[in-house]
Amino acid sequence: MVSFEGLIEHNKRLSILLFFLLLLLLGGLGASVGVWWGGEWYTGLLVASAVAVIYFLISWYAGASMILSMSGAREIRHEDAPQLWNVVEELSIAAGLPMPKVYMIEDGAMNAFATGRDPQHASVAITRGLMEKLNREELQAVMAHEMSHVRNYDIRFAMLMAVMVGSIVLICDVVLRSVFYGRRRSSRSSDGGKGQAVMAVVALVLAALAPLLASIIQLAVSRQREYLADASAVELTRNPAGLVSALRKLTGDPNELEGASRGTQHLYIVNPLRKNKKGRDSIFSTHPSLESRIERIEGLSAARA
Repeated sequence: MVSFEGLIEHNKRLSILLFFLLLLLLGGLGASVGVWWGGEWYTGLLVASAVAVIYFLISWYAGASMILSMSGAREIRHEDAPQLWNVVEELSIAAGLPMPKVYMIEDGAMNAFATGRDPQHASVAITRGLMEKLNREELQAVMAHEMSHVRNYDIRFAMLMAVMVGSIVLICDVVLRSVFYGRRRSSRSSDGGKGQAVMAVVALVLAALAPLLASIIQLAVSRQREYLADASAVELTRNPAGLVSALRKLTGDPNELEGASRGTQHLYIVNPLRKNKKGRDSIFSTHPSLESRIERIEGLSAARA
């Protein structure tokens, strides 16, 4: 039986490996496009890096506020929801974290997410439906899951993954448009022409496949991070039954969160889109299936007993 600590370390290593695969994909795409357009490979690599840096700066300073605004979340204080506030405050102390900003989404669907760039600039958001339909133990388990995303720096990692995927999609879109409009530099020699022909094939193949591959890698990281947050939440609360019960209720909720979208669905504790909420495990899933999550939680609990 694997331990909580073993699972956490395994998921961290796997997430980092997947991130570097995404980084290699971005670098390979930029280098091949640079040669194809008649320049040097490092020119394309620098352009791809510049695109990623611009995306990163926007996400770093405005990403969290944009996500919260898109979700329809409003910041609340202790008097607005005393029990929720007390739960988050208790978990912050237990985890050794600063108290995050707390947001409420006025929606009957049951869900929650965390965002920000680090524990000092973190926010947790919860729907009114979740707050009203869960008991205190279940509420604590859900918020422990979200605080674990903050504690494990998943919020920053998710932002970096989104930056990489966004950069890849943008570059691929430029490449495919340039092909459509016939915009490509001519070569200066026959050898250069042959080289460009080869790189044209490489660039086109990457432009066609890179967005799909990047999305698959991003989703794989998202699933691993959900497993990690589940394990960390149980470690924090010492109450696996609370999390299992909460996950059953969230997955069984028939309501779809109105403020959610395909671009933000991976942030939530369960997929907020009704058609994907009870999905099976697959390479295109944003979250592990309920059965897989419960099996891991119960297996780890048994090993710890």
